[in-house]
Amino acid sequence: MKFLTSLTITLMLAASLLAQTPSAAEAQANQELNEAARAYRQGNFAEAQAHSERALLLDPKNRSAPFFVARTIHAQYKPNDFTPENVAKAREAIVAYQRLLDRFPGDDEAYKAVAYLYGAIKEDELSRDWILRRASDVSMPNDKRAEAFVVLASKDWDCSFKITEHPDIKVMTVHGNKASVSYRMPKERVEFERAKECADRGLELVNMAITLTPENESAWAYKTNILLELQKLSEMSGDMQNKAELHRQYDEALKETTKLSKRSQPNP
Repeated sequence: MKFLTSLTITLMLAASLLAQTPSAAEAQANQELNEAARAYRQGNFAEAQAHSERALLLDPKNRSAPFFVARTIHAQYKPNDFTPENVAKAREAIVAYQRLLDRFPGDDEAYKAVAYLYGAIKEDELSRDWILRRASDVSMPNDKRAEAFVVLASKDWDCSFKITEHPDIKVMTVHGNKASVSYRMPKERVEFERAKECADRGLELVNMAITLTPENESAWAYKTNILLELQKLSEMSGDMQNKAELHRQYDEALKETTKLSKRSQPNP
C-alpha cells in the first residue's frame, strides 16, 4: 500500500511536467510511467517494471522514472522466500535503489529499502556496512546519522541479550517468597567474548548517537539496556567493582530515559 501511494504521488508529479511542453521523448516517457502505474495498481509488477525502464531509457533525466524502477522491482520480492530467483530479485532492487541514491543521496525511502532488503536476505554484514555508511556520513543531518547509530546499537544489544538471557547462563533462584537472578559464565568462553564485544561496541555507537542528538529518547533507552548487559557480563567475569560502576551509570541513563519519555508524552 505504501508503494502504491508513493507511485501515485510520483505519477502526479510526472503529470505536472506535461504542462511544460515536453519533448516527444519526454512525453513518451511520461506515457510509459502512466502505464507503469496502471500495471502496478493491477498487481502486474513485472509489466510495471518494463514500462518504468522504458521511461528511463527514453528520458534518462526524468526524476520520477528511477523511483518507479526501484519500487516495481521491490514489489516483486517475496519476504521469507529464499529461493535463488527471489533473492536475486531482492539484489536487483537493491542495485536500483542504490542507483537512485546516486542521483538523490538524501532519499530516506531508498536508504531504508536497501537496509530492509539486506536484512531480509540475511546479508547481515552488508546491512551493517550500509547503515554504518549513513551513520558516518557527515553530510547527513545529525538526526539521520543518530538514527543509524541507534539501529546499529540495537543490533549489538540484541547480540548480547540473546547470550546473557540463555537458560544455561541466566540462573533463577527462589528463597521462600523471594526470587533472585544471577549470571554465570557460558560453557564456551567464545560466547562470553562475543557478547562482550557486542555490548562494548553497542555502547560506543549509542554514545555517538547521543553526542549528535543529546535528547534522543531511543538512544538513551538503548544505552540503559546496553549498560545492563555490561553489568551481567561483569558479574560473569567476577568483576564486581566494575559491575557496581556500571550500575551507577545505568541508574543515570535510566533517569534520563524516564525524563525524556515523560517529556514526549502529551499533556493530559
